[in-house]
Amino acid sequence: MSTAPRPAAPHDELALYRDDQDRTLAAMHQLEAALAAPAPGREPAWRDAVLAALRVLDDATTTEAVNASRFDSLVLDIARVHPRLRSRVHGLRAQYSHVRDNIASLRRDLEESTDSLPDFADLRHRLSWLLTALRHQRARESDLIYEAYYAAYDVDVELDPITRRAGAQDV
Repeated sequence: MSTAPRPAAPHDELALYRDDQDRTLAAMHQLEAALAAPAPGREPAWRDAVLAALRVLDDATTTEAVNASRFDSLVLDIARVHPRLRSRVHGLRAQYSHVRDNIASLRRDLEESTDSLPDFADLRHRLSWLLTALRHQRARESDLIYEAYYAAYDVDVELDPITRRAGAQDV
């Protein structure tokens, strides 16, 4: 009897990938809402709300990174099956690692600054950059998956009803 882990079925990996993406997107929206809240005169409460949302984003992206590193993950499977896309997979993983490092750094900064008033304009700017980087990462990853699918099957990916409704707004 073999005890080696069995690769997940492709549809299971796609479902896991989508779940990770949905969780991260929800965390991004939560952080955007916290950033948009009024800060002047209520900086400590604003910082606490932003920090709580950043923790949720950190947890979501950590889970996403762990799942993406599994030997049978969707993106690593693309690197195995499509050698010409391998360098793009490695580039995406390096970029995601950089974004994750920025999340951890910003989180540490906020956790360590509880005795001073936050510079909310600077934090909004830094966290907006972070959210933009995450959206860019998601778009590049979607392009990679589409390209791998097209290369394998020589047909366009059929969009599901949720993807069609969402459009490119949450890429």
